[in-house]
Amino acid sequence: MASCAKKRPRGKCGAENGLGVASPVGQPRFPAPSPLDAHLARIESVSPALNAVVRILDDEARTAAAEADRAVAAGEELGPLHGVPISVKDNIDVVGDVSTQGIPMLAEIVATQDAPAVARMRRAGAIPFVRTNMPELGLRVHTVSATYGLTRNPWDPERTAAGSSGGEASAIAAGMSPLGLGNDIGGSLRNPAYACGITSIKPSAQRIPSATTTMPGTPLLAEQLMLVQGVLARHVADVRVGFEAIAGADPRDPYVISAPFDGPSSPKRAALVPEPAGGSTDPAIAAAVRAAGQVLIDAGWQVDEVSPPMLEESYLAWALHMNADLAALRPLLEMALTPESMSFLRFADDAFGELDVAGINAAHQLRLEVATAWAAFMETYPVIIGPTWTQKPFTHGFDITNFESAEAVLEMMRFILPQNVLGIPAVCVPTGVDGGLPTGVQITGRRFREDECLAVGEIIESSMGVLTPIDPR
Repeated sequence: MASCAKKRPRGKCGAENGLGVASPVGQPRFPAPSPLDAHLARIESVSPALNAVVRILDDEARTAAAEADRAVAAGEELGPLHGVPISVKDNIDVVGDVSTQGIPMLAEIVATQDAPAVARMRRAGAIPFVRTNMPELGLRVHTVSATYGLTRNPWDPERTAAGSSGGEASAIAAGMSPLGLGNDIGGSLRNPAYACGITSIKPSAQRIPSATTTMPGTPLLAEQLMLVQGVLARHVADVRVGFEAIAGADPRDPYVISAPFDGPSSPKRAALVPEPAGGSTDPAIAAAVRAAGQVLIDAGWQVDEVSPPMLEESYLAWALHMNADLAALRPLLEMALTPESMSFLRFADDAFGELDVAGINAAHQLRLEVATAWAAFMETYPVIIGPTWTQKPFTHGFDITNFESAEAVLEMMRFILPQNVLGIPAVCVPTGVDGGLPTGVQITGRRFREDECLAVGEIIESSMGVLTPIDPR
C-alpha cells in the first residue's frame, strides 16, 4: 500500500500533516512502511490495554490496499484519502460485516450495503480496516457493552472514554486509527473526543446522509431530527477532509441536502460561555475555555463572555424529544439492553418524566422558540465557545451508581445538548492537560457553517497544540 508520505503524481493524500503516517511534533512516529501495517501493528501493541477495537477487517483491508498501490503505479487520479486506513463505529454499516451496536440480537445481521458515509470514504480512497466499541445501542455516555465489554481511556484506565463513540476516540487517541466515523444524538461524537483528548465534528442536521441495512424499523422522530453522522481525528485539518468527503445529498436519506462547504465571511465575534447555566463547572475546564477565548482575542477576534438565550430551555427541549422516542421503544429496549444500561435510562426518566401527546407538541413548540432565539443571537455572535463536559471524565460505573450520580452526568454534559436539538454544528478540540486528563472546548456555529467552526478550531489548535497519540497509561 502506498504511503501518504510518498510523492503522488496527482491528487492529495489526506491532510497536510500526513494523515495516518506522521504524528505531531514531539510525538513518536510509527515506523512501519505503510499506514495499514503501521496501524495494525499499533493495534496489536496497545489494543489489549484499551479494548477499543472489536473487529479487524484484515482481508478486505489488504485487498483494498493492494488496489490502492495499483492505482498509484498506474498514475490514476487519487482521492483526498487515498490509502488511508479508517475505523468505523460498530453501528455504521460496512458491507459484508455486522453492525452489532453492542447487543447480541444484532450480532448475526450482515450489512448488504455500505452506509453512505462509509461508501463516500471509500470513494475518497480510504480503507475501512477496523470496527470500534460502543455502548449498547449507543444509549449510554460510557462505553461498555454486553458483547464486547469495557473500553478504557488511554489517559487513565479508570476513567471513562465516554460515549457513545468511545471506541473510536480511544483508538484514535492511542494511535490505532488516524480517522474514524461515528455519530451523535446527545454528544456521542463530542463526549469521547473531549474525554480522550482528540478532535471531532458534529455536523448540522441534514448535512450527512445516514442509512442502514442491519437495523430493523424506521427511526423515530427524535432520531430523525437530531442524529447526525460525523468524523473524529487527531487534527482539525483531518476532520475537515473527512467531513468534506462524506457530506451531501443521497437518495437513501431524502432530507439531506448538498450545501456549500464555505459560506460568506462573518464578523470575527465569539460568545464565550466558560460556566454554562444549569449546573456547576470545574474551574480547570472554565479556565481552558477562557484560555481558548484569549487565543481568539490574540488572533484579532472580539470575544465577549455572554450566554446564548434560553439555554436551560434548550436542555429541556432535548430531553423531552429523547424521552419521547425512548418511551416508544421501551419494550424493545427492555429486551435488548443489560440491566446496567437500562438503569441509566430509568434514571433519566425519573429526571424528565414521560410525555403525552400534548407534551410532545409542547416540546416541538419549545424547540422552535429556542431555535429562533439562538438564530437571532448568532447574528451577533456567529460562534459560541464553551465546554464540552463541565467536569472531568468520570470513573467507570459512576453514571449508574444511583439517581444522584446519573443526574450529575446529565448535568456535566448539558452544554452538548443544544446543538442536537437545534440541528447546528459543533467542533471539539483539546486545549491541554490538567491533573493527567485532557481539557477541551466546543465550538458551536450556525446551521451549515461547519467551515466557521473548523476555522476557529484550527486557530485554537495552532496555539494550544495536539495531545495525541499517546501510549495507554
